[in-house]
Amino acid sequence: MITEIVQIDIKPGQEKDFEVAVEMAKPIFKRSKGWKSLEIKRSIEKPSRYRLFLKWETLENHTVDFREGPNYAEWRALVGPHFAAPPEVEHMTDVASF
Repeated sequence: MITEIVQIDIKPGQEKDFEVAVEMAKPIFKRSKGWKSLEIKRSIEKPSRYRLFLKWETLENHTVDFREGPNYAEWRALVGPHFAAPPEVEHMTDVASF
């Protein structure tokens, strides 16, 4: 299992529109191979900044199955217009939990 962390800065004033678009994208992720969960958090200090935490069974489920398939284009069509800059994406593996 891997965690994809995405930092997204949204155009000021479009935060609620972005949140609606993410909600509309639920079915896209639910049908994506290897997808397990998504959490979205909004920064208190920088209210136009969001972080998405996605769980995938494998790295390839994100980088190949999702990113190279039609679900990615559908996702970007919903949320992309709200981006102030390209998202920053990082993949993490679990080391420990308490």
